[in-house]
Amino acid sequence: MARRRLLTLGHSYVVGVNRRLACELSRAGGDEWEVVCAAPKRFRGTRDLRPQELVLSPDEGCRVVGLGARATRRVHVFLYGPRLVSLLREGWDVVHAWEEPFVLAGGQIAALTPRAAKLVFRTDQNLDKRYPPPFGWIERRAMQRASAWVYQGVLVGEALGKRRGYQDLPSRRIPYGVDLEAFHPAPARREATLRELGWDSDGPPVIGFVGRFTSEKGLDLLCEALEAANSPWRMLWVGAGPQEGQLRAWSATQGGRARVLSDVGHDQVPAVMNAMDVLCAPSQTTPAWREQFGRMLIEAFASGVAVVGSDSGEIPHVIGEAGRVLPEADRAAWTACLDELLADAPAREALAARGLERARDCFAWPVVARQHLEFFNELTEANA
Repeated sequence: MARRRLLTLGHSYVVGVNRRLACELSRAGGDEWEVVCAAPKRFRGTRDLRPQELVLSPDEGCRVVGLGARATRRVHVFLYGPRLVSLLREGWDVVHAWEEPFVLAGGQIAALTPRAAKLVFRTDQNLDKRYPPPFGWIERRAMQRASAWVYQGVLVGEALGKRRGYQDLPSRRIPYGVDLEAFHPAPARREATLRELGWDSDGPPVIGFVGRFTSEKGLDLLCEALEAANSPWRMLWVGAGPQEGQLRAWSATQGGRARVLSDVGHDQVPAVMNAMDVLCAPSQTTPAWREQFGRMLIEAFASGVAVVGSDSGEIPHVIGEAGRVLPEADRAAWTACLDELLADAPAREALAARGLERARDCFAWPVVARQHLEFFNELTEANA
């Protein structure tokens, strides 16, 4: 059988750690699949997202193509430049679009992908939304062209599985992955990070949060739960967003036991994660949003950190039996759980061990890459 060709493209690939999927697809594909990754040369982003430049490393693992892109301040309306046309005409068996089918870039990819290629969208939409013009039109046209779709969570499948345009197409639930080479238990790294923070290694356990500093992430609830806790603690906030000022003001009242890190690069997250004993994800559901996945959960699992999350969106499905899931609005339950884990090192270690096993079995990039290729094989062999 001739070697098949896979193009995987999306604006998320502008970030180096996200290209690990493409690298693992290439590695797992071996002699059966040639894999090429495409990403914008730069992406401005919105809100708390920092502008990103496409910076290639010597060990990318596959060919990476930089594409021009316009209007990248708003992900819903950005478009790829003219290089996309020639790239899509290079003779692909599968085009894997890590763009939502309702955004302009998703519609652009659908319109330009040759009919001979299988077009597979990846979607994260866990609410059955009806999009206003022109986005609803774009979604319908894109899904008419699509051959299949991939989604990361149970709730996405429930929201879209019966939706017109999706229900008759093959689909597959495949989670996000975690890099076990970067995220792993590392006592020495923990010691170094604590020293940089000015904290003693034998001090109280460190509670951590990694993500956007926004109200739907439940930061107010976590502050209240910590204030009510009886056991000693230290708190490490890692991220950026509109609530940064509020978190800094709150941390300033805590006598040195709380820190806010807002300038942490992607390559620095593993070291910061190692400094934590418990990672908290207290996300709060709103009428327009519920947690789509929570990558910090699987990064904490891989780092050997105990995990506590709310029951918002996909969090319970990601955590499974490997952590604690609490009612998202029940502050008393959060305080009680944190008090228990802060005072009980064996309980934290037991959760950490279960999480590490789950990371290796379910979320390691090689596992995730093989699941993608198995699905792509099914699609291409169906018409062989």
